[in-house]
Amino acid sequence: MGRYTRIMKKSDVFAWLKENQDERGIAHWKKSENTPAGMKSYGIGLVTLRKFAKSVGRDAKLAGQLWKSDVHEMRIISLLVDDPKAMKMDQAETQVEQLDGGYLAHVFSSCDATLAKTPFVVEIADKWVESNDAIRRRCGYGLLYEISKSKKKTAPDEDYFLEHISDIEKKHPTAPVPVLMSMAGALTGIGKRTRKLNRAALKVARQIGPIDFDPDGSCDPFDAVKHLTGEYVKKKLGL
Repeated sequence: MGRYTRIMKKSDVFAWLKENQDERGIAHWKKSENTPAGMKSYGIGLVTLRKFAKSVGRDAKLAGQLWKSDVHEMRIISLLVDDPKAMKMDQAETQVEQLDGGYLAHVFSSCDATLAKTPFVVEIADKWVESNDAIRRRCGYGLLYEISKSKKKTAPDEDYFLEHISDIEKKHPTAPVPVLMSMAGALTGIGKRTRKLNRAALKVARQIGPIDFDPDGSCDPFDAVKHLTGEYVKKKLGL
């Protein structure tokens, strides 16, 4: 695999993608029903892209250039190398409108997302979970999951998370599957913070039940209850 100590040009990223393209991944991309129109892929997995992005480092200028590409992996790398200190609310609002599929939405708002490291993450998460736009709601709950992992003294208090659990309880019956999955994900994060939050999150997770999110049946339904009752959580919270 080619290595770069510091990537400053879009052309360098393109060269790396060509060098490391995965034919099996490309074939899977072409077969997928969720492939965004007009987007290309080199079939490279997220783990590999993360390693590459780490070698690049934070580069807001490069991120802006890569985001304008019609190559799926370039957009992912854009999200991974962007600088949370340089990001603004209007940039996030623009990008959420341009997400071309579920995978990008996941990297954009969850999975240790750069957006989750911005100083306005709580503000934008609270705004998006109330949106009429399903993508924004999905991303809002993804950010809520990231917020729930924070160990900073400035992290929201228990009441903040209890309010969101109550909100999810009211809204989950009518939520589309992608949003429901994100809601359940947020519950799994919130429910690992304290015993009180675990009980509250577990109550709603049981109401939701296993979520059959894969129409092909190749993946098992996602069950937040299992994540909130596992041995790790029991040990962590002393349950």
